[in-house]
Amino acid sequence: MTTLVRSTDTLTRDALAVLQPGFVGTTAPDWLLRRIGEGLSAVGLFGRNIVTPEQLAALTAQLRAERDDVLVAIDEEGGDVTRLEVRDGSSFPGNYALGRVDDTDLTRAVARELGRRLAECGVDLNWAPSADVNSNPDNPVIGVRSFGADTALTARHTVAYIEGLQAAGVAACTKHFPGHGDTNVDSHHALPRIDVDLDTLQARELVPFRAAIAAGSKAVMSAHILLPALDPNRPATLSPQILTGLLREELGYEGLIVTDGMEMQAISAVYGIERGSVLAIAAGADAICVGGGLADEETVLRLRDALVTAVRDGELPEERLADAAARMRALADWTRRARGAAAEPGAAVQEGTAPGTDIGLVAARRAVRVTAGKLPYAPPAGAPYVAAFSPVANIAVGDETPWGVAAELAALLPGTTTDTYGATSETSSLVAHVVGLAGDRRIVAVVRDVHRHPWMADALDALIAARPDTVVVEMGVDRAAPRGALHIATHGAARVCGRAAAEVIAGKGAGA
Repeated sequence: MTTLVRSTDTLTRDALAVLQPGFVGTTAPDWLLRRIGEGLSAVGLFGRNIVTPEQLAALTAQLRAERDDVLVAIDEEGGDVTRLEVRDGSSFPGNYALGRVDDTDLTRAVARELGRRLAECGVDLNWAPSADVNSNPDNPVIGVRSFGADTALTARHTVAYIEGLQAAGVAACTKHFPGHGDTNVDSHHALPRIDVDLDTLQARELVPFRAAIAAGSKAVMSAHILLPALDPNRPATLSPQILTGLLREELGYEGLIVTDGMEMQAISAVYGIERGSVLAIAAGADAICVGGGLADEETVLRLRDALVTAVRDGELPEERLADAAARMRALADWTRRARGAAAEPGAAVQEGTAPGTDIGLVAARRAVRVTAGKLPYAPPAGAPYVAAFSPVANIAVGDETPWGVAAELAALLPGTTTDTYGATSETSSLVAHVVGLAGDRRIVAVVRDVHRHPWMADALDALIAARPDTVVVEMGVDRAAPRGALHIATHGAARVCGRAAAEVIAGKGAGA
């Protein structure tokens, strides 16, 4: 424990330096600018803060007018998790689609172009990629955010993504350490527990993170998960054994350790965000991510004061807080030097692809898998009816981002209409409703992770029995057997994935 406590001003600046808060609005509020001037070294952006690239660039310029080295972070995975294109859906397929193509040059190119767009808007830290091996197919929170269930595949695409993103001058933040793939609980709602032995963790979960560290990932994000084989008492975010003993000492990681959102129930409901933040920094974390839900000045002040008080009371070593703040400033220095390293538009294309090619659409088209039914497929003669069977929105993805194929199909087949259907036990009523609204039009049934939702599977089977010419589009993890006159697996629900599927349905795609 430290014996010499520095001035209150220094402690306060260090406490502010380790926070990565969010805010509400499309311009920076006065309180945020004031705290940046007092030492706050990072700001997290979410969909609520973004309208257009031009507006985002103006916002980041506003932040940097207060302090040039402020870190501007964002949760932009591409695919289902997008903040840049939260209102329309992403121009890039997500990890699962890239993993299914399994072309690391393509993954690197997609990540570089995404990074270029972020850098162009003034964003320099991206809370991505997800390096989780999706070993549990019923995982409610990872799914298509993972490159897949294969450890080696996940590792090599994690490396390619980091290389592409950081080549554009944007720091990668590999997540969710030590691996969130084998969970069946969403840590936004409760604390997941992974009961596997050390050998399994070493051979599966940790492999992509070892690769990420070797590739030079500038940041790593911790997971709010309990792994008794590593620490039976505390989740990874709060565990010295995991963050310091495993990540720092055993794996040799020297970059920034960022927590997942501290307001998530896995932490806040058990420890509270103040206590949780103190324990996280003490355990080895360097940055406290908060602001996805709590996005106000009061939260920032509460966390700042909790950290200062913990040092004063001897609960948090002063040197640990100072070290965390120094790592934040070091990353900010790297991003400031890297700023401007983004390539010109169109540079991030695969070798052999013409300059200016839409690399996201190229990737989405390559990721589509089409399975034909028993009879030859004929595209709809007219506008189809799209029935979207929608599960409850995942908090990590957000329910504000549209998904599906209807909008993209309407551009190819004008007059296309759509309705959304939620969970129900009345399968016959749902199917009768769909068939009645469709009339003599072709039905396109859009699903997401049908293998995890019995009501969805029952409705789909009954619909196909009633209308055998139904086209099925699976936009989640494709674990279920193909169904329908044509079964299209997009491996993600990004807008660009919907575009690729619509092209196939309309007879304009390579898989049609």
